[in-house]
Amino acid sequence: MKIAEPYFTRVFKPLLFVLLLVPALYYGWGLWQDELGANPLEAVIRGLGDWALRILLLTLLMSPLRRLINWAQALRLRRMLGLYAYFYVVLHLLGYLWFDQFFDWEEIWFDILERPFITIGMVAVVLLTPLALTSTKGMIRRLGKNWKRLHSLVYLISILAVIHFWWMVKLDITEPAIYSLILAVLLGERLFRKLKI
Repeated sequence: MKIAEPYFTRVFKPLLFVLLLVPALYYGWGLWQDELGANPLEAVIRGLGDWALRILLLTLLMSPLRRLINWAQALRLRRMLGLYAYFYVVLHLLGYLWFDQFFDWEEIWFDILERPFITIGMVAVVLLTPLALTSTKGMIRRLGKNWKRLHSLVYLISILAVIHFWWMVKLDITEPAIYSLILAVLLGERLFRKLKI
């Protein structure tokens, strides 16, 4: 499968870029207009985290899409999706630091040490940062084979992100269970292909 190149470059990719901005604009507008319910700050923090995880899983979907439906252009979306996932992770983290903790570093440090879902979330952010910083073409050339090794951390990061979400949820585990299943399928496909080879 191939989308016509001029259409892919001029329409499809820019359209996807704009669509990925919509959640951030929605939460920004909702916060400004006070339209996010009884606890708007929590809605923003959680919502941005949800979108970070969704886009991270969408990033992992690109390689199987290329293989299963022979869509080579999927790989050209992977970097943009990965950077958007990091963008939402940073917004999620900033929301927590600002709205939840008011940049009280002592309380933040206590949270990291004492609340497992915060601990694992922070580990995921730390591991994801070098992936975002080395996503440029120049860094890909500079790192060579080591770039692929470094970016294989995305699998561990995805697992940590799902665990972070699962541990955060207190009652209804439907959504984390769905994300866990999606991640299991995405990682299972890679494992199956590797064992088959």
